[in-house]
Amino acid sequence: MRESLDRLVVRISDGLALVGAIGVVAMLVHITAYVITRQFSHAPVPATVEIVSYYYMILIAFLPLAWAERRGDMISIEIFAFLMKGRVGRINEIFVALVTAGVYAMLTYTTWLVAMREFSARSFVISLSVAIPVWPSYFVLPIGFGLAAVVTLYRGLMPKQGTAK
Repeated sequence: MRESLDRLVVRISDGLALVGAIGVVAMLVHITAYVITRQFSHAPVPATVEIVSYYYMILIAFLPLAWAERRGDMISIEIFAFLMKGRVGRINEIFVALVTAGVYAMLTYTTWLVAMREFSARSFVISLSVAIPVWPSYFVLPIGFGLAAVVTLYRGLMPKQGTAK
């Protein structure tokens, strides 16, 4: 059971990180096309700033959160970690995981409310007289935060391999 949960967490977080990486490449291609067309044809790719701001940057910043949490790459303070060994260290790990997951859960809830508000309003921006819908990008945040909360709880509450349960 533990191994299948581990594989599921790894697949989901790696998949989201892959989508974020694809977003980086797509943004690179898009901005390169914008610069080339602006220089040579004086007709740049329309809505580049809006698409980069509302789609690429959001994907890149928020989808890989669960991946970073799973790898332990988020910021941590370990001033007193050397003092916390054994049971005290484990209690500290669980406490930190619960607090972190709670913060992610609050962020998930609040960004979900914002996403639903933007969805119901069908938010868009105007670029060169074209309406570009931006409401879908608002759903990336609760997805990223929600999965980061799940991964944080999983990582913090599941005993490490090779330790007593």
